[in-house]
This record gives sequence, structure tokens and C-alpha cells, in this order.
Amino acid sequence: LFFARRLWGMKLLTLSDFFRDRFGPRAETLSAIVMIPGYFGWIAVQFLAVAGILELFFGLPVVYGVLIVAVAGTGYTLLGGMWAVTVTDAVQLVILLFGLVALGVAVLLSMGQPSVLLAQVGSRADPGYLAAIPTESARELLGWMSLLAIGVLGNLPGQDLTQRIFSTKSAKVAQQACIAAGITYIVFGAIPVFLGLVAGTALPVPDGQSVIVYLASTLLSPTMALIVVVALTSAVMSTIDSAILAPASVMAQNLLARARPDADRLRLNRFAVLFVALASLAVAYVGESAFSLLEAAYEIGLMGLFVPLAMGLYREPRSETPALATMGLGAFAWLVHLVLGWEHFLGPLGSAIGFEVPASLPVLVIEVVLYAALDRPRRSVAV
Repeated sequence: LFFARRLWGMKLLTLSDFFRDRFGPRAETLSAIVMIPGYFGWIAVQFLAVAGILELFFGLPVVYGVLIVAVAGTGYTLLGGMWAVTVTDAVQLVILLFGLVALGVAVLLSMGQPSVLLAQVGSRADPGYLAAIPTESARELLGWMSLLAIGVLGNLPGQDLTQRIFSTKSAKVAQQACIAAGITYIVFGAIPVFLGLVAGTALPVPDGQSVIVYLASTLLSPTMALIVVVALTSAVMSTIDSAILAPASVMAQNLLARARPDADRLRLNRFAVLFVALASLAVAYVGESAFSLLEAAYEIGLMGLFVPLAMGLYREPRSETPALATMGLGAFAWLVHLVLGWEHFLGPLGSAIGFEVPASLPVLVIEVVLYAALDRPRRSVAV
């Protein structure tokens, strides 16, 4: 509604092209430097997810599974590029939705009547899990708002989303596709959430087991269970190729091509794909939890790029300064909190003054104020 039509109309190849056209070459370079590392954690999560499935079904150690998945995902990204992403995503999405619906129906009917299962979930689940908006304390509410902002807004300044907008045939198609994708995401995304609630209450899943895989193997026939597992694997693999291609295209177009303007663009893109895959593989072997990696990946987009993207899209900037300042502040704040392991704004200092708020919200507010202050028109001086 607010971004797709305007972005498509600018005829861009990457999101960093937007920052170049609206602010200048330094903003282009800084946006690429801020954007690219955020994808490493996200891609690493996908490597670990498929490796976990390989370990569960084939007994393959995760350390080898991660490497195999990385090679496979990188291979068909190199061979096909954006066309491979589009085709494989479409096919794998259909398989995924079929598998999720089949498993959801099987879980609902596992106790005879859906009402019996729903009643057990409602009576046994932690009330906090069932509340749409937590209101017990300001801290819980702010934490919920932070996660919502990271998930909703943190994904907007990302090449993986915008490359699909840029690839559509018209601004209208781009806008309609985003709306349709959002509705589909909410509807079908509710199924895994429901399965998670069931796994913690009515149909407990053993520790260390994948919820979807365990429920599928328990409630479905071997054939249907296989379809669900293939669907799950397909979903992750479809994410891997687009996740690798997104930062690689930014790296090739906005960093490498500027450093070596005479170099072959295809070779630059392939080198960037390999670099992103290897960096993500290294992150996967570090051993961070999947949730932490995902949160960090989306948080850098929210803290480092969202404000200059939104402001630059709707206001005519007067200089590069507001974009450079907000990008620099957001990236620095994100890096400090990540390296020091601070879970809330200013870490120990925030705890000391009773201000235990997730870092993304106050940083976002500070960036809006900073951008507005630096983008004000200069007062003319009478001579």
C-alpha cells in the first residue's frame, strides 16, 4: 500500500540503488554495508533447519548436513539466478501449503472432534500465548511491540522483498502482489502457530524433536508424512536461494561494480553469491539459536535502514547527511547490543534506571527525530 508502487516507479535494480538516487553515492555504499551482514544469520537458520531434517530422518550429523545444504542451495542459485528463485519458490510454495493444510486438518481431527482439541489447548496453554496483545505489564507490551516492529517493518528495507517488487511487470501488479502475499502469509502462517500451541498442550512433543515433523510422523500415514516433510524442506530451500541472491545482488551491483566498473557483471554476481554463502555457512557453525539469528537479521534492517527508506520515499531529501547519520546510528546501536549481548536498550544502564525496553523501539524514535532535525531547511541569513 505504501511502498510497492513508489519503489517500482523508480525503476531500480537493488534497494541500495534507491539510496543512491535519493541521497547519493555514499548513502548507497553505506546502505549496502549495513544490509548485507543481516542476511548471514537468516541464511544460516535455513541451513540449520534442513540439516536438522536430514539428521532426524537419515542420521546425518548436522555438521555435515549444513555443508550439503549450503552446497545444494548455492548451486542452483548460481545456475539460475532470479529466474530460479521465481520458479522454485512458486512450485515449493504450492507443496508447502498443501502439506501444512493436510497436517493442520489431521491435528484438528486427532481427538475426534475439533472442539475437544481446541478446549484442551485453551485450558492448558499459557494465557500469555493466547493473548493477542499482552497487557499485564508495560515491559511485556513493549517487548511485543518490538517483535511486531521487527517482523513487520524490519523486512521492508530488504533486497529479498524489493527484488520481487522490481521484477513485476507494473506498479499495479507489484502492489496487488504484496497485498495478496500479506493475506496469504497471515492465513497460512497461523497454521504453524496453531501446531506449536498443540505441541505444548494437547499433543506434547518430546524435547529436541521438530514439532511439524513429529506431528506428521505420528498422525499421518507414511506417504502423507513424507509429503509434509518434503513440503517443509521445500519451504526452507525456497528461502535459501532468494536469501542468498538478495545480498549477493546488492554486493555485486552497489559495491563490487563500483570498485571494478569494467569487470564482467555475471562474474561479480557469482563471486558475491559464493561469498554470501560461505559467510552464512560460517555463521551457521557458530552455534547461535535460530530465534536469535532471525531476530538479529530483521533487527538490522529496522534499526539501520527503515527510517531513511520511509523518509526518503515520501520526502525530498536536502542532502545525504540525514540518511548517513540514521544508518550509522542504527548500525552502530545494533552492533553494540549484538556484540555485548544486551537484550534491551543500553543494557546494564537501562536496567539501572528501570528502562528495560528492546533496543529497536527507542533507536527508531531517536532516528526519526535525528532525521527530521538534520533535514530541516537552512535559515537564510540577511546580508
